[in-house]
Amino acid sequence: MSIHVNEANLTFHLQTDHTSYIFQIMKNGEAGQIYYGPRIHVQPTYQNLMSQEWRDATPSLNEENPNFQPATIKAEYASLGKGDFRQPAFQVTQANGSRITELTYDHYQLLTGKQRLANLPSTFDDTDDDTQTLVVSFNDRITGLALGLNYSIFPHQDVIVKSAKFTNPSSEKLVLNRVLSSQLDLPDANYDLIQFSGTWARERHLYRHPLRSGMQSISSLRMASSHQQNPFMMLARPQTTDEQGAVFGFNLVYSGNFLDAVEVDQYSTSRILTGINPDEFGWNLAPQATFQTPEAILSYTSAGMNQLSQQMASFYQQHLVNPRFAHEERPVLINNWEATYFDFNEAKLMTIVNQAKRLGIEMFVLDDGWFGHRDDDTTSLGDWFVDQRKFPDGIEHFSQAVHQQGMKFGLWFEPEMISVDSDLYQQHPDWLIHAPKSTPTPGRHQFVLDMARPEVVDYLFKLMSQMIESANLDYIKWDMNRYATEMFSSRLTSDQQLELPHRYILGVYQLYVRLTQAYPNVLFESCASGGGRFDLGMMYYAPQAWTSDDTDAAERLLIQFGTSYGYPQAMMGAHVSAVPNDQMGRITSLKTRGAVAFFGDLGYELDITKMAPTELDQVKKQVAFYKRYRQLFQFGKFYRIDSPFVGDGNVTSWQVVSDDQKQAIAARYQLLNHPNAPYTRFYFKGLRPNQRYQINDDPSTYYGDELMNAGYFVPTILADGQASKDFYAQLFVVTAI
Repeated sequence: MSIHVNEANLTFHLQTDHTSYIFQIMKNGEAGQIYYGPRIHVQPTYQNLMSQEWRDATPSLNEENPNFQPATIKAEYASLGKGDFRQPAFQVTQANGSRITELTYDHYQLLTGKQRLANLPSTFDDTDDDTQTLVVSFNDRITGLALGLNYSIFPHQDVIVKSAKFTNPSSEKLVLNRVLSSQLDLPDANYDLIQFSGTWARERHLYRHPLRSGMQSISSLRMASSHQQNPFMMLARPQTTDEQGAVFGFNLVYSGNFLDAVEVDQYSTSRILTGINPDEFGWNLAPQATFQTPEAILSYTSAGMNQLSQQMASFYQQHLVNPRFAHEERPVLINNWEATYFDFNEAKLMTIVNQAKRLGIEMFVLDDGWFGHRDDDTTSLGDWFVDQRKFPDGIEHFSQAVHQQGMKFGLWFEPEMISVDSDLYQQHPDWLIHAPKSTPTPGRHQFVLDMARPEVVDYLFKLMSQMIESANLDYIKWDMNRYATEMFSSRLTSDQQLELPHRYILGVYQLYVRLTQAYPNVLFESCASGGGRFDLGMMYYAPQAWTSDDTDAAERLLIQFGTSYGYPQAMMGAHVSAVPNDQMGRITSLKTRGAVAFFGDLGYELDITKMAPTELDQVKKQVAFYKRYRQLFQFGKFYRIDSPFVGDGNVTSWQVVSDDQKQAIAARYQLLNHPNAPYTRFYFKGLRPNQRYQINDDPSTYYGDELMNAGYFVPTILADGQASKDFYAQLFVVTAI
C-alpha cells in the first residue's frame, strides 16, 4: 500500500519506495501540510512535525481558536483572505464580487492505478506498477464550489502527481481567477532555487541561487512554455551536488502560460506553487461545469541531482510517453533544411536521399517549403497542399521514391501559424489571433491561428490527415516559430477573453489527440523554433523534441547538459550540422559534432552531397557506431560528471550506463586546449564495483570501483600540426569483461 489513511484524525500518509508525503485535515476543514521528504514510519499522529506557537499581531481562525493562525500554518492548498497572506493556490470570484471561500473537507476516495485525464496530457499507469490515487474532496459553504485534490503515487519512481478539479454545483456563474496545480509548504528556506532559463538558441542554461525572503519565480506569458523559462525547477540544499544531497524536482505537464513560484515568508517557511500562470487567465465556471488543472509532478531524493533526473526519466518513459514509442529506438535522420533552405525540387532532394541511403541513414525529413507557393518565409502558412512547381508528380511520388530506398519519410508542418499571403487568410481572416483596432504584430512574417476555434482544429486535421495518408508519412516535425501577441479571439465573448491562452493550448492538444489516435504509427517531433515548447505536455504526444535551433557543438554542450536535469536524452533531437555553424559561425570537427549529437536522437542537417569522401566515410562510421549503441545512447541511465556551468566551463563530461551495468559510454569535451596541461583522470559513474571492464581498445581491464574512485588516466591532448585541438571530444566505450 502506498496510501495510509488514519480515519480517526484524517491524516493521509503517501509513501513511495524512498519518500513520505503527509498532510491532515485541520480544524478549519482545510488540508494542512505536515511533511515531504525521506520515507518515515507510518504513525497515528505526527505531533512533533505539527508543532506551532502562537504569534502576536496575527489573525486567528476565530475567538474560540486563538492559537490556530493561518499565516503560521503549512497549508496544502491555500486560499486568500482568511488570514493567510501568502500567495494562494486558488482564488474564485462570486457573482457578488466576493473572492472569499471557506472550503471544508467532505470525503476521500482511494483508487487503484492512474487514469489519463480527458482533455489534457497526463500521466498514466498501464502496466500495474503499484500506482494508487487519492482524491480528497472539499466543499465551499459559501458558494457550494466543490474541489477535488488528486494525488497519484508512483512508488517505484518516487514520484507524486498532483492536480485539482473544480466543480460548480450552483446556479450562478463563478470565475476562477487562479487555479494552480500544486502547492507545497516546506518548514524552512535553506535551499537553492535551480532554474533553466535562456532564450532562442540558448535554451535551458542552469542558474542556481539561494532562496531569499519574498517571492522568486519563473514564468511564461507567451502562450507557450517558452525558450526563456522552462516549467522544470529544483530546490536543493546548498551542499547538494549531482552525486549527493537532498533535492526536490517540480515539473508541469503543460505547454502554455505557466508559473513556478517560491515564496519565503517572515518565518522562513517556503511555499512552492506550480501551475497555469494566473496573469492573463480567467475562467468562467458555469453552473454544473468543471475545470481540471494540468498535472504537476513532484519528486524527491537525498542522493543528489543525478538520482533525481534518473528517477524522473524512468517515470516519464513508463508513465507519460506514448507507450507506442516509449521504448522504441528513434531513427537516424537527415533533414534538408540547412542543405537547401527553400531552394529545392524533387530531383535535388533525391540526390540527398540517395547519398543518405549509402551512409546508413534511416529517414529523410523534408522541412519547410514544400507547400503553397512558399519560396521564402513570407507566404503560404496554412495552405497545407503540395507546391506542384517543386513536385510536379505530387509529394506522393517523392515519398514513394524515399520508401523504395528502404528509408522512412517525414514532413515538416507549422499547423498553428498563418501567413497573410495565403489562401487560408483570404478565406478566413477572422481565424487570426488579433485584437480589434490594434496593429497586428508580425513575428517571422507570420501570425498565429486561433486554436481555440474547433473549426480551425477541424481544418488542420483534415489537411494534415490527407497529407499523412497520401504521402504515407512515418514522421511529422511539428514546428511553432513565434509566440502569440494581441491576445483576442473573435469567437469568444468579452468575458471569455482571458480564457484564450488556455483554450488555445487545449486546441493544440486536441489536434494532437486526433492525429495520434488516427495515425498511431506516426512519430511526432515537437519543435517550437527549437526549444520554445520543450515540456512534458508536448512529450505526452511527441516522444522527441527539437532541443534547440542552435546546432553548434560547443553551445549544445550547455543546452543538452542543462536540459538533462529535467528531461531524458531520448527526448532530445540532436543533429550534426555544417561548419562554420549557421548560428555561431564556429568551426568544430565532424568528430566533435558527432560526439555531442550521439547523446540524443541523432540526425544530420547539412548538404551531404557536397562533403569530401573522407568526411562521408566518417559520417558512415558515426551512423554505424550510433546504431550499434543506440539503445544505450537514447535510453541508458544518464550521469552528469563535469558541468560547463561550474568554474571556467572548459570541460564538460557525461555518461550513459545500461540497466545491467555491463555497458557504458562516457564523453569528455574540452573547449580550449591548454599548453603543458596537468594530468587528467576521468571518473566514471554507475559501474559495478566488483566487475572488470575494458575501455575502448585498452588491452588492460579495470574493476569498476577503481574506475569510479581512482579514475582512468586520460593522455594529454597534443598538437599534431594538422588540426586544431580546441573543441576536442573523447569517447570512452566501457564493456564488462
